[in-house]
Amino acid sequence: MNAPLHPVDHRAPLTPSALQRAVDFTERLLFGNRLLVLVFFILASLVLGIAALSLRPDASFSRMIPTGHPFIANYLKFEDVLRPQSNVLRIVVENPKGDIVTKDFLETLREVNDKVFYIPGVDRSNLKSLWTPNALWAEVTTEGLRAGRVIPDGYDGSAASLEQVRRNIQRANMIGSFVANDFRSAVIRVPLLERDPQTGQPLDYGALTQALDTQVREHFAAQGVTIRIIGFAQIIGDLLAAASDIALFFALTVGLITALLYGYCRCWRSTAVTVLTCLLTVVCQLGLLSLLGYGLDPYSILVPFLIFAIGISHAVQNINLMMSEMSQGALPIEASRRTFRALFIPGTTALLADAVGFITLLVIDIGVIQQLAITASIGVFVAIFTKMFLLPVLMSYVGVSPRGLRQQHKRSSSSWPLFRRVASIVEPRRAAALVAISLVLLGVGYQARQDLKIGDLDKGAPEFRPQSRYNLDNAYLLDHYTTSTDVYVVMFTTPPEQCSRFAAADLANQLEQHLRQVPGVESVQSLYNVMRFNILARNEGNPKWAEFSRDPFVMNNARSNVPAEFVDPNCSVAPISLYLADHKAQTLTQVVEAVQTFSQRYDTGDFQILQAAGNAGIEAATNITIGHSEKTMLILVFVIISLVVWCEFRSLKVTFALMAPLYLSTVLCEAVMVQMGLGVKVATLPVIALGVGIGVDYGIYLYSRIEAFLHQGLRFRAAFFEALKTTGTSVAFTGITLALGVATWSLSVLKFQADMGLLLVLLFVWNMVGALLLMPALASLLIFNKNTR
Repeated sequence: MNAPLHPVDHRAPLTPSALQRAVDFTERLLFGNRLLVLVFFILASLVLGIAALSLRPDASFSRMIPTGHPFIANYLKFEDVLRPQSNVLRIVVENPKGDIVTKDFLETLREVNDKVFYIPGVDRSNLKSLWTPNALWAEVTTEGLRAGRVIPDGYDGSAASLEQVRRNIQRANMIGSFVANDFRSAVIRVPLLERDPQTGQPLDYGALTQALDTQVREHFAAQGVTIRIIGFAQIIGDLLAAASDIALFFALTVGLITALLYGYCRCWRSTAVTVLTCLLTVVCQLGLLSLLGYGLDPYSILVPFLIFAIGISHAVQNINLMMSEMSQGALPIEASRRTFRALFIPGTTALLADAVGFITLLVIDIGVIQQLAITASIGVFVAIFTKMFLLPVLMSYVGVSPRGLRQQHKRSSSSWPLFRRVASIVEPRRAAALVAISLVLLGVGYQARQDLKIGDLDKGAPEFRPQSRYNLDNAYLLDHYTTSTDVYVVMFTTPPEQCSRFAAADLANQLEQHLRQVPGVESVQSLYNVMRFNILARNEGNPKWAEFSRDPFVMNNARSNVPAEFVDPNCSVAPISLYLADHKAQTLTQVVEAVQTFSQRYDTGDFQILQAAGNAGIEAATNITIGHSEKTMLILVFVIISLVVWCEFRSLKVTFALMAPLYLSTVLCEAVMVQMGLGVKVATLPVIALGVGIGVDYGIYLYSRIEAFLHQGLRFRAAFFEALKTTGTSVAFTGITLALGVATWSLSVLKFQADMGLLLVLLFVWNMVGALLLMPALASLLIFNKNTR
């Protein structure tokens, strides 16, 4: 049957009448001033489009860490002392021809060192390699303690000098840390400054890694050496370098969705206007970001995909209803007005729900996630205007082509056998069976999600595929060096000038012994290792003196000439560095718990044991923050979106029917993450929140149409069938189209983009199935169980 398409409201009389008056007023204002509306959007698009051209990729070490966490507060307090173990690059210079202790290779290593030294953003005072003055050796001889630079001042490249360098490397205990175990490569440790000390501007990671690629990696590759670079900055640089690939996938997704949309409606006018409006939404979003002073960091660079997907999801509803109206003889202007009246309330509600899904990410105290939330929320804000106002006006001018109308007539004359079978799902027995199956799936998914971990579950950088350049470089370092790249730093603090007293040294020694027993801790380095060696050295190398002394003079003497990375100038902070086997979530959790257990067991008095710094310590803080915030975020998502849905339908039963399928999808998504070996982290956490926000759109549109047909006197099954013929087709098309669009991400060189794509595919499909099957089944049992036939 062909029924009027604008809904009849049966809710409380006061608020709906006021709301309907607002809709009527907006409709008259919008369609009575169509030219002004178009001029406004044209001017706004030009201004924001020009602003979008100045948008640049943006990344920051400080935004990647939870600055409000106590671990990070401790790190920032002592950042100057801890910098060499936190935001640091390791540049591996390999000699493919053999040993590094040759005249030619050492000269090349010196040139690499000098090139790196002058690159902006490098903390030059803490740079360390075989050639830097802070690379020192020491040994005990019959004549006493001797020390010097690894590459001596009198080095001349002769055979004798080279042999001296080899001995000095061994004396300095640099094998496995700065020199490979097989002597075929050497490391330059490059701490980075977060801000340029001269300009005060944040470090440009894109410019830094580009300089390293051109001035170091490519330049010295031509000289016959192999350069490998490992560290946070290189990860960010490689992600930014992949922006062109991401743009290519965006174009591929747009092309695929355009083709599918045309195949669905067979109207080039509607297709062109819809895609143009969705692209305009993305351009305006990027322009607003630029005007507000934001950039696109590597983790929010995929947000434009999601905004485009949201736009398509809502625009398809508009096209579908517009075609239905015009197939009944309405002119484009009248069809567009009716479509606006029918979709304005549910469409705005759905977009608000989308925004909530993004905004709740703000509860996670990690800058990159909060920026993603702001970026996406701006996109949804723009979408409200482009989808709710611009698109109806444009459609009132272009209408639907004759071929599109023929497609709609063909669709309307169909008997819809598939949808008739789907509509039977609301019969009590079938609905109860479907709900029972859903409960079983929920139980299975809930059991599987119990193994969901927080953080990374693999070695290397999980953002990239195992065969990526970065992960191959990281694997080389792990295979050829003893010292791990995963460093967890505990800060041992004392009153000024007390760090070398016996009581402090004894407590720190007990802590180190305790931590060496923790699985995953490979070695420990600290001030107290060096002091013990110095005491030994100053006592003729006799092993019986390799212990701490209660004599302050002996202890202070042992602290003299200790490298700056082991203690601050006031002798009040002594970092204890733990070198870990990996940075997996379980390893980090064990270390955190071990330090906490020790601190609770022993009375430290004036001494403090603070966590944590180093790349592994910062990641542990990130995992803890995400672990504490994840449940809060999900609760907020469901509670606030439920309130939005309740405000739309004024029924707790309807709200439950719409929200229950979304919870099932969320649980199943987390269960799949366990099977995929994915942890909850910066790259995957937003997908869970976004899936709920985007998924509720389907249910809101579909139930809105069901409600409209119920007001016309139809029973629930008939109303559901009629809703399937109109909104149901667009819901199914949208879910499948968006799933196919993001499925192309599986081909990306970025593993995190491929993982996000797969998770979004599952969420789009499951949310679509939940809206078309489970939601009506629940509604029929909860509300219409006596009125379904």
